[in-house]
Amino acid sequence: MGRKKGVHLVHDGPPDDFDPENPYKDPVAMLEMREHLVREKWIDIEKAKILREKVKWCYRVEGVNHLQKCRHLVHQYLESTRGPKVETPAE
Repeated sequence: MGRKKGVHLVHDGPPDDFDPENPYKDPVAMLEMREHLVREKWIDIEKAKILREKVKWCYRVEGVNHLQKCRHLVHQYLESTRGPKVETPAE
């Protein structure tokens, strides 16, 4: 008994009933929120791995011109490896 072909699991996002002010109010929502954060972190890690492979491939193919030709990939990779984006409050 396995997954059917063509069926994809869909995760909509964080649970609607999670209260960040009182996370222990609903333990199920807290666990769902934790799973959501872990899932998002793994997605970011895998995206960075894919970009790293693209950068390595570009360096090999372009040779001495890699500084100009691979610059956009390097910038994407560096952005993906930086920590979470922290928004500054508007003053």
